[in-house]
Amino acid sequence: MPALNVNRQLLINAPVDKVFHNIFDLGEWMNWSPWLIMDKNTNVSVAADKRSYAWEGNRIGSGNMKVVGHEENKFVKYDLNFLKPYKSHANVTISLSPAEGGTLVNWSMASSLPFFLFFMKKSMEAYIGNDFERGLRLLKDWSEEGKILSQLNYLGLGEYPGCQYIGMKRSCQAADASKYMTDDFTALMAYCQGNENTHSEACFCIYHEWDLVKGKVTYTAGVPVKSLPSPLPAGYISGSIPATKIYTLQHVGSYNHLGNAWATLYAMMRNKEFKYRKGIDAFETYGNSPRNTPPSALIANIHFPVV
Repeated sequence: MPALNVNRQLLINAPVDKVFHNIFDLGEWMNWSPWLIMDKNTNVSVAADKRSYAWEGNRIGSGNMKVVGHEENKFVKYDLNFLKPYKSHANVTISLSPAEGGTLVNWSMASSLPFFLFFMKKSMEAYIGNDFERGLRLLKDWSEEGKILSQLNYLGLGEYPGCQYIGMKRSCQAADASKYMTDDFTALMAYCQGNENTHSEACFCIYHEWDLVKGKVTYTAGVPVKSLPSPLPAGYISGSIPATKIYTLQHVGSYNHLGNAWATLYAMMRNKEFKYRKGIDAFETYGNSPRNTPPSALIANIHFPVV
């Protein structure tokens, strides 16, 4: 069967013993799991000794995990079994090593795919790797702050009135997207300053493509306008978002955790909680600005066009 191997790491600015407690005590996983944050209605049962737990949820399927080995402050090994949506088994290890500034955490998994799913090997490794990255960032919050700077508010179905816009369209490596978006929105806000033709409070980002396998993203940072300027400013494009029904999930917290909202919406779509409207790309709007708002209070609304 095709082998699956995933490995991700992150520096956490907390003592090794604190991080070890958060990964060894499976009761602590309830606070920082990248999967449980996607469905708070998941039924979870943690063993009295905190060394195993089982879960069953509509969005994240069902399964169980138990600690099968450890060395204090160095590593924990887990036996992970998925029951739904299909049966599979994985060997998981989280290892810790002291590093300048805290603890270097390495999360790895070894598993396999059913033979008939061999063509999904690269995509599955990318998806699971993305989950591990989300989880490590949540573990970082929990270990450093004692709280999670990522809250999901389900705003539900609504109507987007549509708009015409100008903006900057860019393709880049996903790892560089945050930097480029900061540059693009800074330029957009400078253009909007004193410009009565723009609605700067309603700026948005359209995601045309986010390829986890290739690590590439194509997006447009845009701002609605009352009328399209002629000529367009150098480097800008124009376009429109049609009026459409949308499903909105609000994320409150650091932009580093926006992946939790996007992963949740895709899980909801797979679970048939709404039907995506093809032909219109998903987009984000923002309730405030990082220029004058602390990361813990940043508001982003992710909109999926639906039918």
